[in-house]
Amino acid sequence: MRLPAELGAVYLKNNHCTFKVWAPNARQVEVLLLTPGERLLPLQMEGDYFCGQGGDIPPGSLYFYRLNGEVDRPDPASRSQPQGVHGPSQVVTLEFPWNDQTWVGLPLQDYVIYELHVGTFTPEGSFDAVIPRLERLQELGVTAVELMPVAQFPGSRNWGYDGVFPFAVQYSYGGPEALRRLVNACHQRGLAVILDVVYNHLGPEGNYLRDFGPYFTQRYQTPWGEAINFDGPGGDEVRRYFISNALYWITDFHIDALRLDALHAVIDQSARPFLAELAEAVHLQAARLGRRVYLIAESDLNDVRHLQASEIGGYGLDSHWLDDFHHALHTLLTRETGGYYQDFGGWEHLAASYRQGFVYAGQYSTFRRRRHGSSSQVIPPYRFIAFAQNHDQIGNRLNGERLSQLVSFEALKLAAAAVILSPFTPLLFMGEEYGEKAPFLYFISHTDPDLIEAVRRGRAQEFAHFDWESPPPDPQASETFERSCLEIGLLKQPEGRYLWQYYQKLLEIRREMIATVDLGSYYPEVQMLQPAAVLSLKYSRNNHYYWVFFGFSDRPQVFDPQLPAGTWRLRLASAESRWGGPGIDLAATCNSPHRHNLVISSHACMVYSQEGTSR
Repeated sequence: MRLPAELGAVYLKNNHCTFKVWAPNARQVEVLLLTPGERLLPLQMEGDYFCGQGGDIPPGSLYFYRLNGEVDRPDPASRSQPQGVHGPSQVVTLEFPWNDQTWVGLPLQDYVIYELHVGTFTPEGSFDAVIPRLERLQELGVTAVELMPVAQFPGSRNWGYDGVFPFAVQYSYGGPEALRRLVNACHQRGLAVILDVVYNHLGPEGNYLRDFGPYFTQRYQTPWGEAINFDGPGGDEVRRYFISNALYWITDFHIDALRLDALHAVIDQSARPFLAELAEAVHLQAARLGRRVYLIAESDLNDVRHLQASEIGGYGLDSHWLDDFHHALHTLLTRETGGYYQDFGGWEHLAASYRQGFVYAGQYSTFRRRRHGSSSQVIPPYRFIAFAQNHDQIGNRLNGERLSQLVSFEALKLAAAAVILSPFTPLLFMGEEYGEKAPFLYFISHTDPDLIEAVRRGRAQEFAHFDWESPPPDPQASETFERSCLEIGLLKQPEGRYLWQYYQKLLEIRREMIATVDLGSYYPEVQMLQPAAVLSLKYSRNNHYYWVFFGFSDRPQVFDPQLPAGTWRLRLASAESRWGGPGIDLAATCNSPHRHNLVISSHACMVYSQEGTSR
């Protein structure tokens, strides 16, 4: 496969730079160099691309593309936008003193993902400010840091999904150099880096792609307007643009995985889908670099083709966010039934996810009023990413409440265990490890008054199918952003310390389970023990056994664990006082079948292990 060539302004050496832009809509394209000294550099047409080279263009130089001698526009493949989305693009050098030459990445099965938003993770809101906090994440047991989108967006406050320059690193976060420093620091600590990228739409402000070529199509619509043109006239070069972007992050920033946002809005009816072509290009480049690189699908379609090999008609992606697991767990803990939660709420839903990944695998969905999904039972569970919280499930609530504001402290610990001791790859959302109370609200900082009002109206309409009557917080207001910043001081309070240490212990047990029972390679045996409202998971491999019990009742329950014969060692009980629980009297070992009944506290987890010959 021929990989796409670099686009945009590529700095060479001795202050030389090459320019390449796809502009089939233009008859003439020139580079308007603003610094050092204003001048015009004509580009020559090569097919639908305009190309050229220029000297005396040092790093930091600012430029526009001048179209047809009339309109000045930033570079669609700009690497830096220091003056914002409407300002000139900047020439940047790719030179950087990397010291991660021995880094090849981690096996996907070893990933423990920590999702963070750069702007709200620290008071400074920058890449550099994240670096001092990496040590604590490593001590916790995190192995991969996921960054919400960092492509240049309007203003300084945004989730990142309104980015309009996919190649440009958000300048208010520190720009491309600072992102490289963060990735380098992560690799020095053995942490992989995942970057959230958006290939389904561009934001509404500063989106100048239409001036250059047919990047969008009116044949399909997404929640954000016209779809990206992956399968119409000009679609080959649109694909080249986004595939080049993926390779840019992997090659020039040493990113280890890309989370592909909202793939249900990537509409492509061609025989050779864009996603399959993207996966082939990324995996080929990873092989050339000698590194492990992954593509992670985020989609609500429950379409197993995302994970199937291209040889059998799949797209060849490596992993998939598992919304069904979240919904099943969330409804059991909160009893919420509005919106898409109406499809969940029963024990059988959470049990089904533990057994097969997708809950909806072709059966009827009340929320969608049709059959939904396909079976994922043939997919190893570690290829699914499970979570009790993430930016979507918190931020798309009316008031951005985290789980810590919706359930008890004991239920928080139960949720953590349900995720971390699952066969899936766990994802934590920033702050949950100490019970962060600050909401994560939707925020923007657009400059167009009409657009700001449109976003406000859209947010209000978005909550119409939920039973939330008050209006959402104003996304444009600076206090909406400020309320969403982490209160890291909570970690020093008793409840925060208990929870952090509890997460650390859970992740320690998880690593042990990966080593002893090959956690994630197969689905566990799942039982629902009624009427005690206890769900159990049994993992076994090579004479090692782990039995995990989740109690969802509002009161302590006595139940028969149905443990096989032998001596079972208690590894963790979330109700113990050392985890801030009410305290529980449990022996360090349990002999079965001599002892048949156990007591599990309200909203609690217990973990037993055994080495022996049980079956």
